Amino acid sequence: MAGILVFIEHVDGKINKASYEAVRAAQLIGGQTGQTISAVVFGQGIGSAAAEVAAKKLNAVHTVESEWLKSYTADGYSQAFKQVIEQLQPELVLMTHTYEVRDFAPKLAASLRRALVGDCIGHKIENGELVLTRQVFQGKMAADVVPVGDKPHFVSFQIGSFRGDECEAGQAEVKALTVNLDADVVRQQPEERFKEAKAAVDLTQAPLIVSVGRGIKEQKNIELVKKLADAMGAELAASRPICDNEWLPMDRQIGSSGQTVAPKLYLAVGISGAIQHLVGMKGARTIVAINKDKEAPIFEIADYGIVGDLFEIVPALTAEAEKLKQ
Repeated sequence: MAGILVFIEHVDGKINKASYEAVRAAQLIGGQTGQTISAVVFGQGIGSAAAEVAAKKLNAVHTVESEWLKSYTADGYSQAFKQVIEQLQPELVLMTHTYEVRDFAPKLAASLRRALVGDCIGHKIENGELVLTRQVFQGKMAADVVPVGDKPHFVSFQIGSFRGDECEAGQAEVKALTVNLDADVVRQQPEERFKEAKAAVDLTQAPLIVSVGRGIKEQKNIELVKKLADAMGAELAASRPICDNEWLPMDRQIGSSGQTVAPKLYLAVGISGAIQHLVGMKGARTIVAINKDKEAPIFEIADYGIVGDLFEIVPALTAEAEKLKQ
């Protein structure tokens, strides 16, 4: 019996690094409960992806190959997952709360009449029982949730809740599973993967992010922050007011109504730290904030804070970053 089963997301064999956050969550939970841990990869020609996952500390990595899974569809993944669950009988299924998971996981859980606790930010074990933590009221409060009913229970964790780079290494056995899929059960036809804009950026994959807020005052001043991001080799992002004013495109927005990120470094420039923004970036490994208001909420979660005029500090940081490139 596979105690915990982790879903591994990929695109054409390239694994979404957020999936390793789910692997890390499984390692932590399994270590506390004594449950075995396995992972599952869907697709076609996924041997290299499975081998990459197998380098983590897992009991097994299961591959499910089918022409009906070559491209993602909610029908294909949910139907294949149902059959995998029937074969492995897991007690808990862990996923990362990505767009893909949000698409098929509710369908899967509902078809099995099982509980799905989505967008969790943490967990604890109380009296041998898994207790999950979710944010409510746009991150203003946190609620503890215990899934009930028959197992398996399905859980998705918010990106940044766990450190994927902290996954323990190992050498798991790769095992192939067989599922039966056909046109009667996979009714959807795969289409081109969704992109919000022609030059849309996936900030969830960025290791370095420089984000700008209302403290920049005018659109023309964003170039100041962009120069710093370029010097650092970082992606440029923004708080909601910047995107609402169309100073930067919406795909650059971080927060509850934008992207949720967990980079190695998040540099917040002129961002006060409204809760809606903090929800999207508090999982960063290191947070550096620049703000002239020493009482700004962003300083409550920042690892390093600089109280001062960003129009003096940012050019100085840019100059230092340029020196390091030389």
